[in-house]
Amino acid sequence: MSPSIRIDEGYHEYWGWDSWHRSHEVQLSGENHRTAHFHPNWSNGTAGVQATRPLTHSWHYWEIHISNRVFGTSMMFGVGTKASRLHEDAFVNLVGVDDQSWGLSHKGLLWHNGKFRMFTKPFVEDQSTTVGILVDMEAGTLSYFKDGKYLGLAFTNLHKTDRDLYPFVSSTAAKTEMTLGTRKRSFQNLQDRCRFAVLRALQSEEDIDVLPTANKLREFIRSGLY
Repeated sequence: MSPSIRIDEGYHEYWGWDSWHRSHEVQLSGENHRTAHFHPNWSNGTAGVQATRPLTHSWHYWEIHISNRVFGTSMMFGVGTKASRLHEDAFVNLVGVDDQSWGLSHKGLLWHNGKFRMFTKPFVEDQSTTVGILVDMEAGTLSYFKDGKYLGLAFTNLHKTDRDLYPFVSSTAAKTEMTLGTRKRSFQNLQDRCRFAVLRALQSEEDIDVLPTANKLREFIRSGLY
Protein backbone atom coordinates (compact mmCIF):
# COMPACT_ATOMS: atom_id res chain seq x y z
CA MET A 1 0.00 0.00 0.00
CA SER A 2 1.35 3.41 -0.96
CA PRO A 3 1.79 6.04 1.78
CA SER A 4 -1.11 8.43 2.37
CA ILE A 5 1.19 11.48 2.26
CA ARG A 6 0.61 13.72 -0.78
CA ILE A 7 4.17 14.25 -1.99
CA ASP A 8 2.99 16.52 -4.82
CA GLU A 9 1.74 19.05 -2.24
CA GLY A 10 5.10 19.51 -0.59
CA TYR A 11 7.47 22.46 -0.37
CA HIS A 12 10.35 22.36 -2.87
CA GLU A 13 13.77 22.45 -1.24
CA TYR A 14 17.23 23.18 -2.65
CA TRP A 15 19.68 21.58 -0.24
CA GLY A 16 22.68 19.66 -1.53
CA TRP A 17 25.47 17.37 -0.39
CA ASP A 18 27.65 18.68 2.43
CA SER A 19 31.29 19.44 1.62
CA TRP A 20 32.13 19.19 5.35
CA HIS A 21 30.48 15.82 5.94
CA ARG A 22 31.88 13.60 3.22
CA SER A 23 34.63 11.13 2.51
CA HIS A 24 37.80 12.42 0.89
CA GLU A 25 36.86 10.05 -1.96
CA VAL A 26 33.74 12.09 -2.79
CA GLN A 27 33.85 15.13 -5.08
CA LEU A 28 30.86 17.48 -5.30
CA SER A 29 29.62 19.52 -8.25
CA GLY A 30 26.57 21.29 -9.66
CA GLU A 31 24.23 23.88 -8.20
CA ASN A 32 24.19 23.60 -4.39
CA HIS A 33 26.45 20.53 -4.75
CA ARG A 34 23.63 18.39 -6.16
CA THR A 35 25.99 15.76 -7.62
CA ALA A 36 28.33 13.45 -5.70
CA HIS A 37 31.14 11.72 -7.63
CA PHE A 38 32.56 8.69 -5.83
CA HIS A 39 36.15 7.41 -6.19
CA PRO A 40 37.11 9.62 -9.18
CA ASN A 41 40.27 7.59 -9.95
CA TRP A 42 39.92 4.10 -8.48
CA SER A 43 38.27 2.54 -5.46
CA ASN A 44 40.03 1.02 -2.48
CA GLY A 45 37.22 1.42 0.05
CA THR A 46 33.77 2.87 0.73
CA ALA A 47 32.94 6.57 0.51
CA GLY A 48 29.88 8.39 1.88
CA VAL A 49 28.40 11.86 1.97
CA GLN A 50 25.51 13.44 3.88
CA ALA A 51 23.17 16.31 3.08
CA THR A 52 23.48 19.87 4.36
CA ARG A 53 20.01 19.96 5.93
CA PRO A 54 18.56 17.74 8.70
CA LEU A 55 15.13 16.12 8.52
CA THR A 56 13.24 18.25 11.03
CA HIS A 57 9.67 18.61 9.73
CA SER A 58 6.88 16.04 9.58
CA TRP A 59 7.77 14.48 6.22
CA HIS A 60 10.56 14.76 3.65
CA TYR A 61 10.87 13.26 0.18
CA TRP A 62 13.89 13.31 -2.12
CA GLU A 63 15.08 11.52 -5.24
CA ILE A 64 18.56 10.35 -6.18
CA HIS A 65 19.44 9.80 -9.83
CA ILE A 66 22.13 7.14 -10.16
CA SER A 67 24.31 7.10 -13.26
CA ASN A 68 24.34 4.00 -15.44
CA ARG A 69 27.39 2.73 -13.58
CA VAL A 70 25.39 0.68 -11.06
CA PHE A 71 27.72 -2.08 -9.92
CA GLY A 72 30.19 -3.12 -7.26
CA THR A 73 29.95 -4.33 -3.69
CA SER A 74 27.57 -1.67 -2.43
CA MET A 75 25.83 1.53 -3.54
CA MET A 76 23.56 2.78 -0.75
CA PHE A 77 20.79 5.31 -0.09
CA GLY A 78 19.29 6.25 3.28
CA VAL A 79 19.72 8.43 6.34
CA GLY A 80 22.19 8.81 9.17
CA THR A 81 23.22 11.00 12.09
CA LYS A 82 26.33 13.16 12.13
CA ALA A 83 27.96 10.36 14.13
CA SER A 84 27.78 8.08 11.09
CA ARG A 85 31.00 6.85 9.50
CA LEU A 86 31.72 8.52 6.17
CA HIS A 87 34.65 6.41 4.96
CA GLU A 88 36.01 2.90 5.34
CA ASP A 89 39.21 1.52 3.84
CA ALA A 90 37.29 -1.65 2.97
CA PHE A 91 34.29 -2.58 0.86
CA VAL A 92 31.35 -2.41 3.28
CA ASN A 93 27.67 -1.46 3.42
CA LEU A 94 28.35 1.93 4.94
CA VAL A 95 24.79 3.28 5.36
CA GLY A 96 23.58 0.95 8.11
CA VAL A 97 26.96 -0.39 9.20
CA ASP A 98 26.12 0.74 12.77
CA ASP A 99 23.21 2.05 14.83
CA GLN A 100 23.68 5.59 13.49
CA SER A 101 22.35 4.98 9.97
CA TRP A 102 19.67 3.16 7.96
CA GLY A 103 20.06 2.29 4.29
CA LEU A 104 19.15 0.30 1.19
CA SER A 105 21.87 -1.19 -1.02
CA HIS A 106 21.63 -1.62 -4.79
CA LYS A 107 21.52 -5.36 -4.11
CA GLY A 108 18.07 -4.96 -2.57
CA LEU A 109 19.16 -5.33 1.07
CA LEU A 110 18.17 -3.11 3.99
CA TRP A 111 20.94 -2.41 6.51
CA HIS A 112 20.89 -1.06 10.07
CA ASN A 113 23.20 -1.67 13.03
CA GLY A 114 25.31 -4.05 10.95
CA LYS A 115 22.38 -6.36 10.19
CA PHE A 116 20.56 -6.82 6.90
CA ARG A 117 17.37 -8.26 5.43
CA MET A 118 16.03 -8.70 1.93
CA PHE A 119 13.71 -5.88 0.80
CA THR A 120 13.48 -5.78 -2.99
CA LYS A 121 15.01 -7.18 -6.16
CA PRO A 122 18.63 -6.19 -6.87
CA PHE A 123 19.01 -3.21 -9.18
CA VAL A 124 19.92 -4.00 -12.78
CA GLU A 125 23.62 -3.29 -13.18
CA ASP A 126 24.86 -0.72 -15.71
CA GLN A 127 21.40 0.84 -15.95
CA SER A 128 20.49 4.30 -14.66
CA THR A 129 18.03 4.31 -11.78
CA THR A 130 16.11 6.84 -9.67
CA VAL A 131 15.62 6.08 -5.98
CA GLY A 132 12.98 7.98 -4.01
CA ILE A 133 13.10 8.20 -0.22
CA LEU A 134 10.20 9.27 1.98
CA VAL A 135 10.81 9.93 5.69
CA ASP A 136 7.91 10.76 8.00
CA MET A 137 9.49 12.17 11.15
CA GLU A 138 6.22 12.20 13.10
CA ALA A 139 5.55 8.51 12.43
CA GLY A 140 9.26 7.61 12.47
CA THR A 141 9.09 5.74 9.15
CA LEU A 142 11.25 5.49 6.04
CA SER A 143 9.90 4.18 2.72
CA TYR A 144 11.52 3.69 -0.69
CA PHE A 145 10.52 4.20 -4.31
CA LYS A 146 12.36 3.01 -7.42
CA ASP A 147 11.81 4.65 -10.79
CA GLY A 148 8.49 6.01 -9.52
CA LYS A 149 7.24 2.69 -8.13
CA TYR A 150 6.55 2.37 -4.39
CA LEU A 151 8.68 -0.40 -2.89
CA GLY A 152 7.24 -0.30 0.62
CA LEU A 153 7.96 0.59 4.22
CA ALA A 154 11.57 -0.14 5.10
CA PHE A 155 12.28 1.21 8.60
CA THR A 156 10.28 2.32 11.65
CA ASN A 157 11.01 4.07 14.98
CA LEU A 158 13.35 6.64 13.42
CA HIS A 159 11.75 9.32 15.60
CA LYS A 160 13.22 7.60 18.67
CA THR A 161 16.80 8.55 17.79
CA ASP A 162 18.12 11.41 19.93
CA ARG A 163 20.08 13.01 17.06
CA ASP A 164 19.11 14.78 13.86
CA LEU A 165 18.95 12.61 10.74
CA TYR A 166 20.38 13.59 7.35
CA PRO A 167 20.05 12.10 3.86
CA PHE A 168 23.08 9.83 3.36
CA VAL A 169 24.51 7.93 0.37
CA SER A 170 27.63 5.83 -0.18
CA SER A 171 29.40 3.81 -2.85
CA THR A 172 32.24 1.33 -3.16
CA ALA A 173 32.36 1.53 -6.97
CA ALA A 174 34.86 3.67 -8.86
CA LYS A 175 33.66 6.62 -10.93
CA THR A 176 30.03 6.34 -9.84
CA GLU A 177 27.75 9.32 -9.57
CA MET A 178 24.55 10.26 -7.68
CA THR A 179 22.60 13.45 -8.35
CA LEU A 180 19.80 14.92 -6.28
CA GLY A 181 16.54 15.47 -8.11
CA THR A 182 13.22 16.36 -6.48
CA ARG A 183 13.51 17.49 -2.86
CA LYS A 184 10.32 18.25 -0.93
CA ARG A 185 9.03 18.53 2.61
CA SER A 186 5.76 19.23 4.34
CA PHE A 187 4.75 22.79 5.16
CA GLN A 188 5.60 23.69 8.75
CA ASN A 189 2.93 26.37 9.18
CA LEU A 190 0.93 29.02 7.31
CA GLN A 191 3.95 31.35 7.15
CA ASP A 192 5.96 28.56 5.54
CA ARG A 193 3.20 27.97 2.97
CA CYS A 194 3.02 31.72 2.17
CA ARG A 195 6.79 31.87 1.61
CA PHE A 196 6.49 29.03 -0.88
CA ALA A 197 3.76 30.92 -2.77
CA VAL A 198 5.94 34.05 -2.98
CA LEU A 199 9.00 32.15 -4.21
CA ARG A 200 6.96 30.34 -6.83
CA ALA A 201 5.79 33.72 -8.20
CA LEU A 202 9.32 35.15 -8.55
CA GLN A 203 11.50 34.75 -11.64
CA SER A 204 14.89 34.75 -9.88
CA GLU A 205 16.55 35.21 -6.49
CA GLU A 206 17.37 38.82 -7.40
CA ASP A 207 13.65 39.60 -7.45
CA ILE A 208 13.58 39.14 -3.66
CA ASP A 209 15.70 42.30 -3.25
CA VAL A 210 13.04 44.53 -4.83
CA LEU A 211 10.04 43.19 -2.92
CA PRO A 212 8.23 46.10 -1.16
CA THR A 213 8.69 44.72 2.34
CA ALA A 214 11.03 44.80 5.33
CA ASN A 215 14.59 43.45 5.06
CA LYS A 216 13.91 40.87 7.76
CA LEU A 217 11.00 39.46 5.77
CA ARG A 218 13.12 39.42 2.59
CA GLU A 219 15.73 37.32 4.40
CA PHE A 220 13.02 34.93 5.59
CA ILE A 221 11.82 34.51 2.00
CA ARG A 222 15.39 34.03 0.77
CA SER A 223 16.03 31.32 3.38
CA GLY A 224 13.48 29.17 1.56
CA LEU A 225 15.95 28.75 -1.29
CA TYR A 226 18.58 26.91 0.76
